[in-house]
Amino acid sequence: MAPAEDVDDDGLDALAVGRRIRQLRTDRGMTLDALAAEVGRAPSQLSMIENGRREPRLSMLRTIARALGVGVDALLETAQLDGRAELEIALERALRSPRMQTIGVEPFRVPKGVPDEVLRTILRLSGEVDRLHDERSATPEEARRANVEVRRLMRRQDNHFPELEAQAQALLAAVGHPGGPLTQRAASDIAAHLGFTIHHVPDLPASTRSVADLRHGRLYLSDRGGGDPRAAVLQALASRVLGHAEPTGYEEFLRQRVEQNYLAGALLVPESHAVPFLQDAKARKAISIEDLRDAYSVSYESAAHRFTNLATRHLGIPVHFLKVHESGTITKAYENDGVNFPADRFGSIEGQLCCRRWTSRVVFDVDDRFNPYYQYTDTGGGTFWCTARVEQSSQGAHSVSVGVRFADTKWFAGRDTPHRGVSRHAVETCCRRPPADLEAAWREGAWPNVRTPRTLLATLPTGAFPGVDTTDVYAFLEAHAPA
Repeated sequence: MAPAEDVDDDGLDALAVGRRIRQLRTDRGMTLDALAAEVGRAPSQLSMIENGRREPRLSMLRTIARALGVGVDALLETAQLDGRAELEIALERALRSPRMQTIGVEPFRVPKGVPDEVLRTILRLSGEVDRLHDERSATPEEARRANVEVRRLMRRQDNHFPELEAQAQALLAAVGHPGGPLTQRAASDIAAHLGFTIHHVPDLPASTRSVADLRHGRLYLSDRGGGDPRAAVLQALASRVLGHAEPTGYEEFLRQRVEQNYLAGALLVPESHAVPFLQDAKARKAISIEDLRDAYSVSYESAAHRFTNLATRHLGIPVHFLKVHESGTITKAYENDGVNFPADRFGSIEGQLCCRRWTSRVVFDVDDRFNPYYQYTDTGGGTFWCTARVEQSSQGAHSVSVGVRFADTKWFAGRDTPHRGVSRHAVETCCRRPPADLEAAWREGAWPNVRTPRTLLATLPTGAFPGVDTTDVYAFLEAHAPA
């Protein structure tokens, strides 16, 4: 067995150590041949060590260190590398990456005479190869699969995440929140507690809802208003609380967004206060999303989301949630009550057409937008009761609905509704194809001009933060950074 000092050290960074040896050798005016003679190795072998192509044993490191008149630690102090050595190491790693090799670029030795700017240019090109590869891998199929995985996680958890609830409770305690609805002042206290000041500006980048300057502790929001100002602040700060790093893929981006929205909801509607509120409503058989909305001064969608977080875990009620665009497209969905939503071959619900006879579609035709709309819908999987509302957004009108199985309807206000529907969306003729007589009358006499969805042309927003124009963001921060 070899002595301990001759065993390869797996923790060594061969590239960095090799460049450090070369740097120390050249600083002392030694040639490669001279150092090779000192350590008793062929110059070609020492060259391979300096180029990071061979990892030296610890015994060899000690020999090299003695020849250079330093301790072994000096060879391992890679933080002391000069700028040129760092460039060469970065380039070597880039050239060895599988992506470069798949396009036929093999690693090559960088001659000493090559200017630093040439190395930087090659590194930028390598980075662009990586960026294009990431963008092209972000296909619609990837997005659908990511949505499916995130929804499965939510279903396994009954859409309740105790660790996020605990973080919300700790943050509320840190600012001395007494319980109950969160005030705007308390939201500001949370920002200050996390080291941020709030700034409303007229030129927030159009692709963002907020921008955080992490370097200077400044949170920028639009001064044009719109929406709940507390929610905007909390959603912006949630990533910092959760320690999110730049997402490396679409699924991670979705997971982060779910966690951000969940934490913001848990702060706006604290679990310790909302659960007794809902349990009392259940005891009175008067659960109402509207009452939850009004009690905590949040949007109907926020109240609906928060109800799904708490309903199964604390009330024993499985639920489903739908957000449907006025075009009929499902944009958000959650279920753990067995409801049969339309899905593609991957199991993805988002992007599918909601049955026009389901509550989420019927509500668009209801004139009364002041009161909630309730409906029982008979489906192939049983009867479900839903409560729904229509809300406006920059993308048009959306319906937001929460539903439960028929057996659980007894706990809700609105269970006496006379509205009923029958949905057989699993059968194509339910609503996806027109009635035979209508189709016969118009099939040969109609030619609609399609409004091509933006998402059909740009199949998936690119970049680490999909849809965000990072050039605008960086220019904005540069313009607003304190002197």
